[in-house]
This record gives sequence, C-alpha cells and structure tokens, in this order.
Amino acid sequence: MLKLMYITNQPDVAKTAEDAGVDIIFVDLEIIGKKDRQGHLDTVISDHSISDVYRIKETLKHAELLVRVNPIYPGSKEEIDDVCRRGADIIMLPFFTTKKEAEVFVDLVDNRAKTCLLVETPEAVANIDDILSLGDIDMVHIGLNDLHLGYGMKFMFELLADGTVEMLCEKIASKGIPYGFGGVARVGFGVLPSEYIIAEHYRLGSDMVILSRSFCNVNKVNRFEEIKDIFALEVKKIRSKEREASSFCETEFVANREQVRLRVGQYVKNLPVLNKVGL
Repeated sequence: MLKLMYITNQPDVAKTAEDAGVDIIFVDLEIIGKKDRQGHLDTVISDHSISDVYRIKETLKHAELLVRVNPIYPGSKEEIDDVCRRGADIIMLPFFTTKKEAEVFVDLVDNRAKTCLLVETPEAVANIDDILSLGDIDMVHIGLNDLHLGYGMKFMFELLADGTVEMLCEKIASKGIPYGFGGVARVGFGVLPSEYIIAEHYRLGSDMVILSRSFCNVNKVNRFEEIKDIFALEVKKIRSKEREASSFCETEFVANREQVRLRVGQYVKNLPVLNKVGL
C-alpha cells in the first residue's frame, strides 16, 4: 500500500487522519521564495510554525511526522537542529538544484531523522544522477507543482503524461531509494481523477503520495464530524483503488497510461491560461 501523507498543523485533524490510516503527517515550514513562485496559483502558502512540530509530534501514536524545512539558506543549521529537537521523524528539503545543496542538507540532518529530497526544479532533474550518488538519502518525492512551473507547463500532470515522472522513478528505483510523486484528490474527483493517478503509482513502483488539499479542505468544512467522515470514507476508497491497481496486468496498465495521456492532453489543449489547480 502507498504511504499516504497529509499536510496539517492542527493536532485534532492530524489525529483524525492518523486514525483513518494516513501514514505520514506533514508540517510545512517552507516559506522562502514560495510566494514568488506560486503566488499566482490557487495553492497554499504555509502558515505553519516551528512550534507546530512538537504539537503534532505529541499527538501522533503511529504515523510518522515529516517536516518540510526551507531551502538551504544561512539559517538552515539552526532550523534543522530545532526541527530535530522537536521530534521530526523525516525532514524534507525543497527547491534545491544541485548535489552540493543536497549534501549540505544530509550533513546538517546528521542521521537524526530520515532525509527526504523534494525534486521540484528542472535543475535538480538535470542533476539527478549526480544527486542520487549521495549516501544517506532515505526518500525522494517528485514535486509536480513547482516542477511544472519551472518547465513553463500549464498543468502539473503533463509531467506524468510526457514521461518525465517515469524517467525519474526509474533512476531513483535503480538506487533502491523509496519514492513517490505528486498528490491525489478523492476518488472520482480532480481534473485527472485520482484512480488514474493511483494506477500510475503502482505501474511506476511508487511508495508514497500526498493527499491534496482538495481531498479534505478543512477550512471549508463546517463540522469536525464531517472531517472525520471524509477521512474515514475517502481513505478506504483510495485503498480499494490500490487493491484494484495492484492486480492490474500489463495490458491494463498500458490502457490506464494511455487514458492519462489523453485526458491530460485534452485538458491542456483547452486551457486558455496557466491553470489554477494546485496541490
């Protein structure tokens, strides 16, 4: 089964997600440069703070806590030290471009938590062989949002349709490193419905995926009981689609991949301006 990740700094939501079977709760401290890159999109610019790390950590019983820190900057050592002290199980480095940045990150974490590289720049893709030669990389996630912007694309799933994600997955898999990409909405929802994306995760040997904001946008749900119901029902639906995908034969995977290409191509063709859909 895929490891499901959900981004929140609310302890009650984190506990609800964990109870529903979410494997990794994600606290997002990244703010440096993000508004400049994504300010024109309908994406979340994090309002999480360092104090949220411990608050979420003490809430969790089984799920791991992942913390996305800022890209390497003069305060990285202090930030990473603080995140480690507050109990992060996994620390993610976003928006890096070179092996050197990844190496600095790994050295700063110093085996105090698992390391996760977020590949989301064209430069990181170009340097991926060099980057993957590093030791002590525990996980890699391919970030489709910033990466499609970096390539000047209109829709993040163009990277899934054009083979970029597949190329990266093959390279990461060859190093024996767990990996994942992008995110999914609820089953049956999204411009590219999540059942097609889930099947691609299985075809490509992915280990993890983020539950997108639209999976359960807690800011738009009036009752907390409804949040519980959404997680309980919708995680089960994802697991059901995973069981289906796990038994696909090669012909079914090829047919699903062709549907991904067709649906993404049609959507992009009809887009007059840069898309407003984000994870």
